[in-house]
Amino acid sequence: MKSIIIREIKSFFGSPVGYLVIALFLLLNGLFLWVFEGEYNILTSGFADLTPFFTLAPWILLFLIPAVTMRSFSDERKQGTLELLLTKPLNIWEIAGGKFFGAFSLIVIAILPTFLYVFIISSLGFPEGNIDMGSTIGSYFGLLFLIGGYTAIGIFTSTLSENQIVAFIIAVFLCFVFYFGFEGLSRVFKGWSAYITYFGMQDHFKSMSRGVLDTRDISYFTSITVLFLSLTVFNLKSFKA
Repeated sequence: MKSIIIREIKSFFGSPVGYLVIALFLLLNGLFLWVFEGEYNILTSGFADLTPFFTLAPWILLFLIPAVTMRSFSDERKQGTLELLLTKPLNIWEIAGGKFFGAFSLIVIAILPTFLYVFIISSLGFPEGNIDMGSTIGSYFGLLFLIGGYTAIGIFTSTLSENQIVAFIIAVFLCFVFYFGFEGLSRVFKGWSAYITYFGMQDHFKSMSRGVLDTRDISYFTSITVLFLSLTVFNLKSFKA
């Protein structure tokens, strides 16, 4: 699996894709958080916290991660190299896992520079250092689990079509449903809202953002990730057959 991960990371940074993803993520966040006036602007919010960033990031990642993962298996199928990949001395879980961790690593690298926001906000607080570190750390952990869920969905949809655009659209749709869709349904079926929101990523992400790492939230994101990686493996087995 290590060889697949290294291969994926090299392919990202051997082309403009990796640099473009990192630059685009940082640029969009930077503009909304520090330049554009509005609800996401930290300087005008009056609070020394990163809540605007953690509210905005799921939206940006909802499009960015599918853009990264759409080529994972779609490109292999289109170029006819998937069959060759499946004949390598690796089991299918290792192939799917390698693709997953390769894309996951790229997004994590894009997230790392945002740690600078913590120091900036801490220095801007009154008194200096007045920032809720527990909530901030919890939110970053939640973001990592959210990235894992989005990435697994994107890897799965890349097995559904040779067309990268189709894979991208399906991934965006599924990520939207799992993050925002259940929240919307809970407002329609108010009597079942507590049960419906439990199946959505947003409720669990918000829970972790409070600084409390509940095993139920970790289990949820782990289950979503494993579920879609399992579906990926199932599809790959059908190609191998």
